[in-house]
Amino acid sequence: MNSRDVTLVGAYGSPYSVKMRAVLRYRRISHRWVVRGSTEDEGFPEPPVAIIPMLAFSDGDGGYSEVMVDSSPQILRLEEDYSERSLLPADPVVGFLDHLIEDYGDEWVTKMMYHYRWHHTYVDAIAKAGNMLPLMSDNQMSPEQHGEIKDFITSRQMNRTALVGSTDNNRDVIENSFVRLLTTLETHLTENQFLLGNRPGRGDFGLFGQFSQLFFWEPDSSLIAARRSPRSVIWAYQLDDLSSLEVSENEGWFTRSNLPESSLSLLTEIGRTYAPFLMANEQAIAAGDPELSCLIEGHEYKQATFAYQNKCLSWIREAFRELSTDNQQAVKQILSGTGCEVLIADA
Repeated sequence: MNSRDVTLVGAYGSPYSVKMRAVLRYRRISHRWVVRGSTEDEGFPEPPVAIIPMLAFSDGDGGYSEVMVDSSPQILRLEEDYSERSLLPADPVVGFLDHLIEDYGDEWVTKMMYHYRWHHTYVDAIAKAGNMLPLMSDNQMSPEQHGEIKDFITSRQMNRTALVGSTDNNRDVIENSFVRLLTTLETHLTENQFLLGNRPGRGDFGLFGQFSQLFFWEPDSSLIAARRSPRSVIWAYQLDDLSSLEVSENEGWFTRSNLPESSLSLLTEIGRTYAPFLMANEQAIAAGDPELSCLIEGHEYKQATFAYQNKCLSWIREAFRELSTDNQQAVKQILSGTGCEVLIADA
């Protein structure tokens, strides 16, 4: 496939858009970046769902043969056409762990991102987002239009905070989780360049997407990060464009037998927060309850159920079932005691 046949439609304030742009840069896939709502955002087929990022593949004749949304499937779709600089570890056991870390970034760390941008106590962050987000698609819009869109976005997003779990009740859970993640990464990055080796995987970019907003955008979380984990902040800057990083074939990954203790600490953090959330979400949906509730670090965490995150759990289990019996046993051994083992107990 001609590497110039990919267009990514997204937004600077969208963690998943920035995540996919970084993936394309690292993989050296020549692409066109189009900001959603800009004058260049035209001529694309309607995506299955009107969300970003949208990845469009050219048909070679001025049109598009395929458009798709959702960053995780987009990463896997690119693997079908581009073999160099793969994001998939050679060891399927490590690959499963990478999948789990990416999902944690996409679906749990995003709660931190939304919280530090829109929770009512972070007035500077709210003002910044409200002022800047409307201008991303048109920096020359009139002051009147800017004011209208600013008010609309701010009202809409603040009204959604409870939907994603950013409430006064959950505040300690989300903010403590952020600090523990920073502490874990500061230790890991002292001796390791990436999460699962000397090259980035899906998990690195899953965290990077959220960190691109938490570290580079949100005023409160960026200060916390700089104080708690300066290595994480620099790592995120590096991940934004790794096109100069040289990697060899599919070498440079950790193996199942040499995972550092700090990688296991990250899995334990996932098991401490995201795993109980996923299990409670699944149970509430199965029972027909509109709200989930679970204990995280001794705090009751509550929010509305989320169908997409239940789908994420099913994808984790599907990936586990696709492993050989020996590889499944290896995954179980690694996850034992981390809290993540509950996710695959009934897979």
